[in-house]
Amino acid sequence: MLRDRIEHRWIEAFSAALALSKIGPGDDVAILSETQSRELNVHLAELALMRLGANPVHVCAITPAQTAPVPIRSTGACQAIQNHPATLSALKACPVIVDVTVEGLMHAPELPEILKSGARVVTITNEHPEALERLLPTEEKKAQVLKAAKLCRGSGQMTVTSAAGTDLTVAMQGAQTVGVWGFTDRPGTLTHWPAGLVVSFPKSGSTNGTLVLDAGDVNLTFKRYLERPVTLVIKDDFVTVIIGEGTDAELMKRYWASWDDPNAYAISHVGWGMNEAARYEAMTFYDQRDFNGTELRAYAGNFLFSTGANEFAGRFTEGHFDIPVRGCTIALDGQVVVNEGAMVGDAFA
Repeated sequence: MLRDRIEHRWIEAFSAALALSKIGPGDDVAILSETQSRELNVHLAELALMRLGANPVHVCAITPAQTAPVPIRSTGACQAIQNHPATLSALKACPVIVDVTVEGLMHAPELPEILKSGARVVTITNEHPEALERLLPTEEKKAQVLKAAKLCRGSGQMTVTSAAGTDLTVAMQGAQTVGVWGFTDRPGTLTHWPAGLVVSFPKSGSTNGTLVLDAGDVNLTFKRYLERPVTLVIKDDFVTVIIGEGTDAELMKRYWASWDDPNAYAISHVGWGMNEAARYEAMTFYDQRDFNGTELRAYAGNFLFSTGANEFAGRFTEGHFDIPVRGCTIALDGQVVVNEGAMVGDAFA
């Protein structure tokens, strides 16, 4: 484990990342944390904001008791606010929120109300700052991600294939697409750092086919590289058959079944990572408590497959898997954007 000590270079990194969101002198900024937040990142956010001349204030919620039947990890759905009126009032009073909660606000139930107030949210995901330092956002990456999001919004169908046996089709009509590049200066928006990815939330009944998770692919909920293949048969958005032998298939079957909720088996979003600085092998270098997995979601060329809540399809559940899949070819209306796990540069020029 890396030592939890403030380092000057981390203050520099946090300052540089937050400056891209046009945070500057005199800006009122709420630092949203919870009692289980990574204290090091809370302090770094404060020091960076002070360095930028902003006026930060701390809003700290109490991490609530867990009510789920199993541990919840890497959902992007902070549960700490609990619709507390004072907490919401404080957040809506600030034009900028730096979010350092454990899971982040991206899928939190209170997010629409917060964004409606005009606040913009910069989520610093629960990674060790050593990883954040390596993965600073850039203007160049923003341009690439915007182009990818435009391609997704204009397409009618996504196909995903691989040598391992994946053959998946996603109807993209009416899908909601989000590109994340790590900073924002627009009121009523959210971004997260690290970033560099595009994901689409398909409408109900849009996804069909077979997804093969090969040895070496990653289940980020378990923070585990798969050791043996697991095949998922998907019909009208829902995983209907799980095929595989060994620990990985057993873990996934048990975790899904523990929710006793059909929506836990449904598709949440699909997309791909675009960050060339992000490393597939990064998870091997961190203790589990120091690693939230955002880097592996973003590493360039992975097919990012997710199950769980999809509000655009009317499905809500706490059960969630994020699985970056290697070696896939992704095409939009026949245009290849990722070829056997490598981004096609001309598609985003």
